[in-house]
Amino acid sequence: MEREWLFSLVPLLLGAAFLAIGLHGLRRAEALRRTGVTARGRIVRHHVSRSDGGAKFHHPVAAWTTQDGTACEHPSRFGRVSVEGRFGVGAAVTVRYDAANPRRFEIQGWDAATADRVFAVVGALLTGATLLALLIRLLVWLLSL
Repeated sequence: MEREWLFSLVPLLLGAAFLAIGLHGLRRAEALRRTGVTARGRIVRHHVSRSDGGAKFHHPVAAWTTQDGTACEHPSRFGRVSVEGRFGVGAAVTVRYDAANPRRFEIQGWDAATADRVFAVVGALLTGATLLALLIRLLVWLLSL
């Protein structure tokens, strides 16, 4: 196997990983839409994280009570560079959560499947393009025998 074939595994693996992450997020969001329970909650604070480049991301922490009376307080998995006024501390929000595992939740209006869609599309394009390039190289190699 030539070295070029090994280098083509890098975009293939990256594409497959992006595709898997995106599809997992989309499936999770769809499951919450289908079977999730809606509750009224409040933003109690923002968890701030920093990227490697130094950018700050704000993850609102929502607090709500489940149907069985359990108090929940969890940060959103999505962070944004800035916080819109309607998601500031003390803001009333609607939360959709998984009754079996309330850590799986989304803040309606904040959490969007856009990031998951981008991961899925980029992963599909990267995987598809790499597989097509490998197939063409394989056909050229077979024809040269």
